[in-house]
Amino acid sequence: MKDVEKIKKLRQSTGAGFKDCNAALKEANGDIDKAAEILRVKGIAKATKKMARDAKEGVIVVTGDTVKTSLIEVNCETDFVAKNDDFVNFVKELSEINNNCSSDLAKLNNSKMKNNKTVEENIVALIAKIGEKITIGKLKTLENVNSKNFIYQHSVIKENVSKLGVVVSIEVLEKNDKLDAFGKQLSMHIAASNPLALNSDDIKKDIINKELELISEELKNSGKPVEIAKKISLGKINKFKEENSLMTQDWVMEPKKKVKDIIKELNIPSLKVKEFVRLKIGE
Repeated sequence: MKDVEKIKKLRQSTGAGFKDCNAALKEANGDIDKAAEILRVKGIAKATKKMARDAKEGVIVVTGDTVKTSLIEVNCETDFVAKNDDFVNFVKELSEINNNCSSDLAKLNNSKMKNNKTVEENIVALIAKIGEKITIGKLKTLENVNSKNFIYQHSVIKENVSKLGVVVSIEVLEKNDKLDAFGKQLSMHIAASNPLALNSDDIKKDIINKELELISEELKNSGKPVEIAKKISLGKINKFKEENSLMTQDWVMEPKKKVKDIIKELNIPSLKVKEFVRLKIGE
């Protein structure tokens, strides 16, 4: 086999550049398998060096159907790479595998991709090829009994690939023509309003405690009597909970009403919002 043909074959199997393939083949005395191993080791070394860098850009990919839907965040260093075809094609395939793995990260990393290499191996190879740190961020799968999932994506780069993704799972026992329109609107509301939880009791305690600290600091030098300060603090934290819980947020399409009021007006007795997830690059 001619050297040019060996380089071509090595590039196809590893995704490495012409110069790297040529150098690896020379080091391996023309042995393609040895050259591939050299590139793999060098790729790991390059990837290790880049892992100390920040990767704050990237994409959110949504995959699945109305019964089982998964979101995955894949980070890189620049918006330029986030729109790169190699990166986008990789994350789309990765998202399909993630849906099959139900967002189990350990299982995902060890899963084989179309080229018969693991996800971890492909990430290392892509880092070596693109030259940027690439990491898997947050991931979540929604699959609830008797529920239908609704998707909304904002700042779309390609089909299913965007900067912000929302999936909301709604349980309904009977068929209703109003459901699809409401589900779409609710997913858009979540994208815009960024609720922290479904209900106030579901907001994480550390978030509540942090907010209480901020309120306490604000009132410390107000000069108000202790009892009045306590009442003000209680009012502020209750308002914080109301504004950050999905059910008690002002409905984006009709701000004078709450989300729970809109649900009541639908008059679908069995309707219940089970859960939601909102992922955005940079948050």
